[in-house]
Amino acid sequence: MELVFIRHGQSEWNAKNLFTGWRDVKLSEQGLAEAAAAGKKLKEKGYLFDIAFTSVLTRAIKTCNIVLEESGQLWVPQVKSWRLNERHYGQLQGLDKKQTAEKYGDEQVHIWRRSYDTLPPLLDPSDEFSAHNDRRYAELPADVVPNGENLKVTLERVLPFWEDRIAPAILGGKRVLVAAHGNSLRALAKHIEGISDDDIMGLEIPTGQPLVYKLDDNLKVVEKFYL
Repeated sequence: MELVFIRHGQSEWNAKNLFTGWRDVKLSEQGLAEAAAAGKKLKEKGYLFDIAFTSVLTRAIKTCNIVLEESGQLWVPQVKSWRLNERHYGQLQGLDKKQTAEKYGDEQVHIWRRSYDTLPPLLDPSDEFSAHNDRRYAELPADVVPNGENLKVTLERVLPFWEDRIAPAILGGKRVLVAAHGNSLRALAKHIEGISDDDIMGLEIPTGQPLVYKLDDNLKVVEKFYL
């Protein structure tokens, strides 16, 4: 069984070196090109999909659409879920990473970005950019909408979606594409690869490059490679 991950192409805020998280930003021109190239590569290698999963953030949805279109599969059903959203960076969202490091120190920013279980400064739920004020999360209980997340909390958020939707699709014989974000995909990778809390911090998934997993009947990784 095969599973394909793709991290969205470069976003406009990636290009500006800003913390993005749950803020909804567009793909940059480079990001659009990365998504198109990924779709063409998947088509060239003969990858077919039966279902695609993505987040509710524009950059991931757009990447999913472009990948499917360029591979001649735009008709493939898509399931969008907030559970596949990027990690929520709390008050850091929208801040310049370099300026934040100058203000708080490189070590503190590194801990916020790379520690498995240290939370960033939390965003006030009444903030104009809070997810609590975003219509796409209106149906969620207030205590479920995050104000800031570390990778541990992101994994706890992503895992139920893996168990309820993605894993059953794979076990049911469907060929699955997951187009999401650096940290939601790292959380999934941690789970399916059995990566330790320490080692996961060193895992980086590049933008716009299809990551293929070959899985056994227990969804254990047999082989892993980038196209």
